[in-house]
Parts: sequence; C-alpha cells; structure tokens
Amino acid sequence: MQIPIFTVDAFTNRPYCGNPAAVCLLENDLDEGLHQKIATEMNLSETAFIRKLHPADDFTKSSCFGLRWFTPANEVPLCGHATLASAAVLFHLQKNTNSVLTFVTLSGELKTRREKDHIVLDLPLYSTYPQALDEVGELIKAAVGDMIVQDLRYSPDTKKLLVRLSDTYERSVLEKLQVNAQQFLSAEKTGKVKGLILTLKGNSSGKDKGHDFYSRYFAPWYGVLEDPVTGSAHAVLSSYWSEQLGKTEMLAFQCSRRGGELKISLRNDGRVEIAGQFAIVLKGNLTL
Repeated sequence: MQIPIFTVDAFTNRPYCGNPAAVCLLENDLDEGLHQKIATEMNLSETAFIRKLHPADDFTKSSCFGLRWFTPANEVPLCGHATLASAAVLFHLQKNTNSVLTFVTLSGELKTRREKDHIVLDLPLYSTYPQALDEVGELIKAAVGDMIVQDLRYSPDTKKLLVRLSDTYERSVLEKLQVNAQQFLSAEKTGKVKGLILTLKGNSSGKDKGHDFYSRYFAPWYGVLEDPVTGSAHAVLSSYWSEQLGKTEMLAFQCSRRGGELKISLRNDGRVEIAGQFAIVLKGNLTL
C-alpha cells in the first residue's frame, strides 16, 4: 500500500524557509498506530493526515475533509502551518475546485481559502490573562535569563505562556537569543504550560518596517524544541497584540532561523484570519 506524501514549507514563498510540514493524503482509513509512526519517521515539527469523510469523497471535488496533526512525539489539537500546508496540497497539487475548504479537526471545523498567492486560515482567537511571575519564575529564567520581561500572560485554552520582552530590545536580540528549550521540562513546575512564546513589539524603522510584532515559539513538551513558524501561537499572539496596539490588521514575523511572515486579520466573531504563502518542496509516496 502506498500513501501520497508531500513536504510543504509554510509561511514563506521560498523553499527551505518557513515551517515545513509533511502532508499525507489518505484514500482509506489508516491503522491508528501508523499515524504516529509516520510522523516520527518524517521527523518534522508536524505531519498532517487528510482523510476522506465519506467513501465517495474526492480530493479534487469535495470541500470538507478530516484533518489530524502529529509531532514526532504525539498528536496535537491544533496546528496552523500544517493546515496551511494541507490546503496548499489540495488547492495546488490536487487542483481542488472549491474556493473554501473545511477541515474537521480536534479544534472544530477550520476553514481555509485561496487569496492570490496566499492561503488564509480561519482560526479560533485565544485570549490571554495576566500570569504571576513567581509561579513560573524558574521557567522564565531558563528561557531568557536576566533579560527584562515587560509582560507575562497565560492562555488557558492553549496552555501557552506568553513572555513579552522589554520594548527596549531590538529584533536582533530576540533572533540571537540562545535558548535551551530542553531545560524547560524540568523548570516548569505548574504542569499547565505546554508551549512558550517569546514576543517583542515591532520597530517601525529600518529593515523592521512594517512588522507589528516578532516572536519565537518553543514546545519541548510536544517534542518540538523550537518551531520555525507557528500558526497556533499566532492565534494567541493576535489577541494579545491587537489589545496592546489597538489594531485588527497586523503583520507578524517569527524570528526562528528559518523565519516566516504572517498576515493577521481579527474578525468580530471571536476568530482570526492568518494568511501565509507556501513552497512545495517534495512529492512522493510512503510504502506501508
């Protein structure tokens, strides 16, 4: 049995930048344990599995599919970049004829659409709440050492901790920061943090012109030390920075080594649209 598989770099238009995801097209149901084995074999931050919801469904004509995401370690409830990658495979390789595709996922129904050379994700918007420093002090120390932290928030829906660094820091400081995310596992004592976001307000001058905020994202709890570009983290960041900047349209850049850009638009129904480009870099088949 062979399964079509693709590697797509999301939130970039250049190969080998952005965030790579593997995408598998499942004509038939897969043995449950094989999902994780394939994701571990691919060893990317995420492997997505698109499945037909009904036997008569067609990857070219149908508009609704099942979608699951696996890291090399376990299944996750939401992954933005692998959703974008999945839509890219259906729209551009399978030549799906629909203007909007709906994915049935652990986070509910997620819609994606084409908009010129971007794919737009319709994601839930997650609020953040003030977080006491003393409760996560050791984790913050492991992440940023003695750097100045301007704000600290927690998103209970996503179990993500948002750490805003002082506005006095430049983008280059965030980019050059050496982070040993493996240490987070022993430093996090509460049991409630499953992802750590470092973020910084944008700078309106020089090469930074146009970006409203920057970020990096770490999830060693899911076997991902640093994720290159993270749609789900921006479902949290969008809420926070919209509140801070008084804006509903923003441009974000994730400052990982590969880097990626995200166009953000908050809606008034508690959801956020996150748009990105993509580059398809590999097409093949898995043999089972």
